[in-house]
Amino acid sequence: MKHSVAYNTILFYFGFLLSTSTSLAVPSTKKAILKPAALLRNKHKAVTTSNIASSRLFGGSDRLSEPSSNRALNILRGGADGDEPSPGMSNMGPNCPPPGLLRRLLPFLPWHRLPDYLTYLRCLAIPASIGLYYSKIPNKHVYNGILFALASYTDYLDGYLARRWDVSTSFGAFLDPVADKLMVSTALVILAGSYGSIVAVPSSIILAREIAVSALREWMASKGLRDTVKVGYQGKVKTAATMVALTMLLLVPQKNAGATLWAETLGKLYDPGMALLYLSALVTITSGSVYFRAAAPVLMGKE
Repeated sequence: MKHSVAYNTILFYFGFLLSTSTSLAVPSTKKAILKPAALLRNKHKAVTTSNIASSRLFGGSDRLSEPSSNRALNILRGGADGDEPSPGMSNMGPNCPPPGLLRRLLPFLPWHRLPDYLTYLRCLAIPASIGLYYSKIPNKHVYNGILFALASYTDYLDGYLARRWDVSTSFGAFLDPVADKLMVSTALVILAGSYGSIVAVPSSIILAREIAVSALREWMASKGLRDTVKVGYQGKVKTAATMVALTMLLLVPQKNAGATLWAETLGKLYDPGMALLYLSALVTITSGSVYFRAAAPVLMGKE
């Protein structure tokens, strides 16, 4: 009897140590998920501590009865009932769905950093676009247009992946809109230099609006009311229309381009691209007015 008590006491002690160390091994960013683990423990409170410790030490089959925060976290995130997270789920957010084919095949890649990497690539595309525009490479307008189109698509893709995988970061949230504005403003400036006032006028409207709205958001954030002027539907339409218009205009050959089939075909994008750019300038004004109307009570001191 004494040996049985001593045996159970030893098992209890080691089970407690293992349970504590497992709980501490869970990253701090996932603390919000540990609450369901407590529910899991309460559900199986009828299981004795000695049985839990014995199962943990000797590989018993009663795995669901273990008070393991790591296992509960893995199960809740769509993993298997094991100690290790399922492939492709490492460092993902608590609301991340089960991994798809690529994340299962390549689990060693830092998928949780992919949205930030896409934003970095969009920033790197800015000097690359400038270099291509003023280079003497044949068909440079084709390469520049494709580059700008791909960079514009990453604007949608990085935000979509960050929300889907629940891996948004503070730096990514800051850099994403900055990269968009830098890319658009750079394209507007270089096109205005080539086409003159016909591009400079809508470019001035778009850039002035961006500066004014950015200042408004910063001021509202200082008042703790940034959500009042958060990006709305019109702002997203304005961004998409501007990027499509700039892509079309960048694909148009410059004056010194040779008379080739490529140049003749892509040259037809000039008129629709220019029309879309002016439409973007119009949406820019209307969407900007929405933000200022929303902030008007605070600006006028009525709130």
